[in-house]
Amino acid sequence: MRQINVSIPGRAYDIFIQPGLLNDTGAQMRALLPHIAKVLLVTDSNVAPLYAQRVEKSLTDQCFAVKTAVIAAGERSKNAGELLRLWNEAAAFGMNRTDAVVALGGGVVGDLAGFAAATFLRGVPYIQIPTTLLAQVDSSVGGKVAIDLPAGKNLAGAFWQPKLVLIDPDTLKTLPDDVFSDGMAEVIKYGCIRSEGFFRFLEACGDRKSIMEHIGHVLHTCCAIKAEIVEEDEWDTGMRMLLNFGHTLGHAYEAAYHYTTYTHGQAVAAGMVDACRIGERLGKTAEGTTEQVSQLCAAFGLPTHIDCSKEDYASAIGVDKKGTGDSIRLIVLSEIGASQAVQMEKSALLELV
Repeated sequence: MRQINVSIPGRAYDIFIQPGLLNDTGAQMRALLPHIAKVLLVTDSNVAPLYAQRVEKSLTDQCFAVKTAVIAAGERSKNAGELLRLWNEAAAFGMNRTDAVVALGGGVVGDLAGFAAATFLRGVPYIQIPTTLLAQVDSSVGGKVAIDLPAGKNLAGAFWQPKLVLIDPDTLKTLPDDVFSDGMAEVIKYGCIRSEGFFRFLEACGDRKSIMEHIGHVLHTCCAIKAEIVEEDEWDTGMRMLLNFGHTLGHAYEAAYHYTTYTHGQAVAAGMVDACRIGERLGKTAEGTTEQVSQLCAAFGLPTHIDCSKEDYASAIGVDKKGTGDSIRLIVLSEIGASQAVQMEKSALLELV
């Protein structure tokens, strides 16, 4: 078993990475949270048929009472209506503040269930069990939970750290290639912003088969980088913004196509390439970086450009959480493995996209 501790004072928790860990969910939770009686298990329509019964059995074997709530798979479930439904499910189940929410699924499930946990009874414990590559390396760690609004992605949310993150790499075996590729965008991001060595390792792997042969190393490296950044900047006011490399423009692509044509990872991949291109034009990014990032994204089946109108760019930039007034901080690479936030006027960024 690989273990990473996220050392946030008063809110520290462990990330465990081990094949077959789903079967140990109940024992892990009982050891950590001995007083919990009830568990609201939140999952989606894709994951439930694969893994819900196994997790339910693990929990009931440890004498937890379990209620399972299944949402429709996809970004469109991350909305206020589904959040209200989870609050009502928890209330009908008779949950109190010592009971827990468990998120079993990808990023949508984790964000939605985490926000429900953060707000029901002003906050109940929750546990992340991510089942997609994207969720395992990124969204399950760090305590950002949210829903989308018509105006933009993740605009209503909270910081609510999980009590535990359980990562079972075996769940990746059931992912379709496009969903695995989606997660590789966030994997590549970590090499881009923090570790040239990891970036070169990903280049050497070059495909899903090779990544899976080293999946423990990949998951541990990404989670360790994120944990280190979150420990330094839990509230996303400084260094943590570097984790949004590719996301400012990526969110524009997602919204422009109504969250149906391009996945989050696909949009982030194109956003990373475009951020590198802008960085090179500004003289902030080493020449040739764009091509390196573009080639690695393409190797894993990710788009390197997505058409977008000025209006869609302006809409996304206008609600970007890294913006203040008329200015915004765009995350760019200095070079592979090193990143920085560049402050600029929003109007100037719109001239560069």
